[in-house]
Amino acid sequence: MIFQEGLFSEKTILVTGGGSGIGLEIARHFLKLGGEVYIASRKAQRLEDAMAILRPVGKVHSYQVDIREPEQVAGLAEFIAERSGKLDVLVNNAGGQFPSRAEDITPKGWQAVINTNLNGTWYVTQAMAKRFFFEQRAGIVVNIVVNHYRGFPGMAHTGAARAGVSNLTQSLAVEWAQRGIRLNCVAPGIIQSSGLEQYPPELVANVAQHIPMKRLGTPAEVAALVVFLASPAAAYISGETIYVDGGAHLWGDIWQYSE
Repeated sequence: MIFQEGLFSEKTILVTGGGSGIGLEIARHFLKLGGEVYIASRKAQRLEDAMAILRPVGKVHSYQVDIREPEQVAGLAEFIAERSGKLDVLVNNAGGQFPSRAEDITPKGWQAVINTNLNGTWYVTQAMAKRFFFEQRAGIVVNIVVNHYRGFPGMAHTGAARAGVSNLTQSLAVEWAQRGIRLNCVAPGIIQSSGLEQYPPELVANVAQHIPMKRLGTPAEVAALVVFLASPAAAYISGETIYVDGGAHLWGDIWQYSE
């Protein structure tokens, strides 16, 4: 751990999608640095498994929520308010997608990805801002997106949704700056985490060869950037999308997409 011990002591952090993969590692980093962490997920079993890992690390709570449902998101906000009375950092990590040619994406598939990745992120951000950040005149939001720098052929639905989140982040960074709220995006490249399990093995088998650094990233490398953006060291950074991808957004066709 490269950050100062106790960096987030007396801070409260919410990590959506904190039950597995990158979200779980982000939660673990904040706990190791003294933060009180809330993890949220749609799946109860993921939360249960994650809590078994995180409880020995620090003070952590879990809440089952579907971020696509504003009423459930409001319930999450009240859950945090009742137990901690404040929220200092929001990490919007919950999301999901699946590989598909654009013409094969069904209306249901399109709506599922847009509703989770874009709408869900907005519902959580707005709810936490109105419940905590505006009154506190302070708050930090880190949105986890994807490498959409040159589009996302093969996953047009998530490219559109995540690009929307990046633009939303820019808009809110300006609108809410005078309220003491900072917002940034972290765009992971191909990360060696549980998230890769949903893709066909042949799709990811040789993907490292198309990354300038010739390797996949780790959840810890993503978590380290999230922690930095939530720390006082990033106090003058807002509205940015920062890529953690070994240079992949600058060069190479990661998925080797073809007809």
